[in-house]
Amino acid sequence: MADIRKIRKTRPFVMATELFMIALWLLPYAVAVNQILVPHSIVTGGLTGICEIIYFATNTYVPIWLSTLTFNCLLLAIAWRIVGWRFCVRTMYGVFFMSLWFKIIPIAQEPLVHDPFMAVVIGGIMCGVGLGVTFLNNGSSGGTDIVAMIVNKYRHLPLGRVLLYCDLVIISSAYFLPNVHSVEKVLFGLTFTVITATAIDWIMRQIRQSVQFFIFSEKYAAIADAINTKIPRGVTILEGEGWYSKKPIHVITVLAKKNESNRIFSLVREIDPNAFVSQSETIGVFGQGFDPIQK
Repeated sequence: MADIRKIRKTRPFVMATELFMIALWLLPYAVAVNQILVPHSIVTGGLTGICEIIYFATNTYVPIWLSTLTFNCLLLAIAWRIVGWRFCVRTMYGVFFMSLWFKIIPIAQEPLVHDPFMAVVIGGIMCGVGLGVTFLNNGSSGGTDIVAMIVNKYRHLPLGRVLLYCDLVIISSAYFLPNVHSVEKVLFGLTFTVITATAIDWIMRQIRQSVQFFIFSEKYAAIADAINTKIPRGVTILEGEGWYSKKPIHVITVLAKKNESNRIFSLVREIDPNAFVSQSETIGVFGQGFDPIQK
């Protein structure tokens, strides 16, 4: 009962932290678009790319923030009925801050990064990091994420493939704009998409990466108590037998975040310097202190 009460008390704090992180990390995305990419007339993928196309096609008459907010509201109204309200609530929050940052941050007359290729690289990293942290906090920037969820509801296509097709169509169509009309800029847009996707994957792997420990020690009880109370992480004791010695042994099994590895090693070294420790990386760990179980 005490554990349940503790979880309930921490939920509001966790949610508030996630919402703060979503709002904060959508900022570098908006900076990259308005200060780096748009001044070079480089069209990105997703809904932001569509809004850039409208911005250029109307000779800057329709601002990006306004078309972003308008299209997202229309898509969310459709998604609310098709996908459900749970997906839409946090997406609306992300859409609000995305539109707000686009409005607050002016489109630069002179690009923040003057070389077009470096603009693509730096802009892609900024957008990828911003979106990666947003996704890790269960947020969304809206746009083609909503389209992908709607399509996936009726056609069982991988979401990544749907997003890729959308991005290819959007970026390629920018070729016909007077401001763009360049194969080079279309290729810059495609390169930006690849860099952004790579940065998102890297961020999510680094933060979500977990490790598994097998610890063999005669002082297993002391080590288990220390890990359980000081890290704190759950510990499982496996009973085994040394095949050569024919002696019973106890093996400590621990799943932890990668950034907790050094603390676990320090505890083991402090209690039993002669312990035998095996550490391996895990592809995914879900539930009970790790990532939520995927649907």
